[in-house]
Amino acid sequence: MRLWLDKIASATANVPLRRDARLTPDIVASEGYIVAGRVHGEKTVYNQLEDIHGRMVTVHEGDLIAGVLGQRNALHGYSGYVPDTIRVGDTLQLLNLGGVIGRCTSHNPDVGRPFDVEVLGGVLVFPEFEDRAGVPAHIGMNAVTAPEGPLPPVPVVYVAGTCMSSGKTSAACQLVRQLDKRGLAVGGCKLTGVALRRDTLHMRDYGARWALSFTDAGVVSTTRATGVPVARTLLRHLAQVGAEVIVAELGDGILGEYGVSEILGDPELRGRATVVVLCANDPVGAWGGVEVMRDRFGLTIDVISGPTTDNAVGTRYVREQLGLAAINARTHGAELGEFVAARILARTAEKPA
Repeated sequence: MRLWLDKIASATANVPLRRDARLTPDIVASEGYIVAGRVHGEKTVYNQLEDIHGRMVTVHEGDLIAGVLGQRNALHGYSGYVPDTIRVGDTLQLLNLGGVIGRCTSHNPDVGRPFDVEVLGGVLVFPEFEDRAGVPAHIGMNAVTAPEGPLPPVPVVYVAGTCMSSGKTSAACQLVRQLDKRGLAVGGCKLTGVALRRDTLHMRDYGARWALSFTDAGVVSTTRATGVPVARTLLRHLAQVGAEVIVAELGDGILGEYGVSEILGDPELRGRATVVVLCANDPVGAWGGVEVMRDRFGLTIDVISGPTTDNAVGTRYVREQLGLAAINARTHGAELGEFVAARILARTAEKPA
């Protein structure tokens, strides 16, 4: 079957797709496989899709789209999974702005019910010359790789958060910018979350020479099982291509279901933490984040950012009650960058990598 696609989601970016798509009725019901479907419904909120260029386009009733099968477990969005079997004509849902498609089990009232997607078939690609049969497209095709072995001795700044929407990307971008201004070759990455190019594109805008996410490693949505191997791949790859310092955003919260806890609990990945930035929504989150990072992972927070530092009330609490630096990324980005750069310099000078 041939189909002209109206929109191609950014989650498919590893696989160059044409809008003139070829479909198969034999759908592989597994995360990472690309499917085509017809959108049903109209929405006035959360009604956009990020295309392969990173542009947000409005989704309309009847649009024919290509997206990626995957799960999502978002506190402020949708939760869903990939069914064991998927047939042409089945109804699934659009679970995020990046084009992840699955069966929705829960939604946040702020974003309303998700778009329904009538499955039309699995998308085929033709990697072999003169191949007329094609193979089911999967975002693991063309995924970045890295050699096995110990993690390279490149300083890593982990930017973690108490929850999604806690200011992690803002902090990561400001750090990228300030480190780049100091002449360092900065690699940016998002290690966990659900497929969306927006955050890594922001990192590039702020000066990252390379910016990758777990999707580039062939994973549409990280889990407790995939978080650690994906993090290892991305950090090794960025070091291999020449990054002198890596700013690594840990999507979602430190107690979420995307594998952040497993990354922080891994001795080697934890050992690469040259600086740890915690973004918190409020003073209670800041306190809890400090406790969890110390007691569960043995990590000391270097500086707290995010909405809890938006004014003097939260900043004063962090400094006086927690005894930590509090620097808002949006209003004091240069100060945050200077603080982190000084910590990197001091700690890389203290011990051999």
